[in-house]
Amino acid sequence: MNASLPPNSTAPGAERSIGDIIRQTNNLAPDQVEQVLAYQRQHNVKFGEAAVALGLAKREDVLWALAQQFHYPYSASPAGKVSSELVVSSHPFGEPAEVFRDLRSQIITNLYSDETQRKALAVVSPEAGDGKSYFVANIAVAFSQLGARTLLVDADMRTPRQHEIFGIQNNHGLSTILSGRSEPNVIRPVSELPSLYLMPVGVIPPNPTELVQRPAFGLLINELMLKFDYVVVDTPAASHGSDARVIAGACGAAVVVGRKGSTRMEGMQRLIATIQKTSAKVAGVIMNDH
Repeated sequence: MNASLPPNSTAPGAERSIGDIIRQTNNLAPDQVEQVLAYQRQHNVKFGEAAVALGLAKREDVLWALAQQFHYPYSASPAGKVSSELVVSSHPFGEPAEVFRDLRSQIITNLYSDETQRKALAVVSPEAGDGKSYFVANIAVAFSQLGARTLLVDADMRTPRQHEIFGIQNNHGLSTILSGRSEPNVIRPVSELPSLYLMPVGVIPPNPTELVQRPAFGLLINELMLKFDYVVVDTPAASHGSDARVIAGACGAAVVVGRKGSTRMEGMQRLIATIQKTSAKVAGVIMNDH
């Protein structure tokens, strides 16, 4: 039996061109397409560049088309819903995103070459304001863009930020589970990033250190590692107490983040030495200048 495809559809396995995606996204009329093609021939540029030059498309439309063609998760959420800090999703072809992709590759090489010893990754920092939550959010997005099921756990039960960065409600989450209460939907999918999930903190508890020191936290991390390809965990700054050390020990691996020109070297060294006293592997040290 023969079947024809409806207009503007694509046969299974076929790739749509950048120009076709831009045309459909911006509802370009045939005469507008001809203007773009004429400009393209005259100036020897790509379709997207020609459309932007003529004011028929925005640069963001071209990025969206590139992401669609290469099946690359890309967030085009309206301002205010998702934070501009998510450079890997909002500007996936920029220099900061490329840095995160390089860091992702290094972490995978250092931690995940041996599939028999799976580890979650805790991200720790000496002081508040070192850029830890920014790093956690973007490295989690970078992992998810591999098509791997990735979970970001916000375990900073002192000053949580991940729900704000991703624009997700924080009415229940990690603290709910660790306090023994059963709630549905503590793990939330992140819209427009189909392989990324977030477990927010939930209600900020009065006893965060005691909660992460309970056996339930380690058991939870182990269970999550069975369900996700990558588990990345945000932690409180080390200056707030021993939470970060405990969380890193339960995760099995840690990346230490400091801020260039701000974080003191002795603080970094002290935190690294503290992590090394646990069973966690220090996968790297990042100096953030964001």
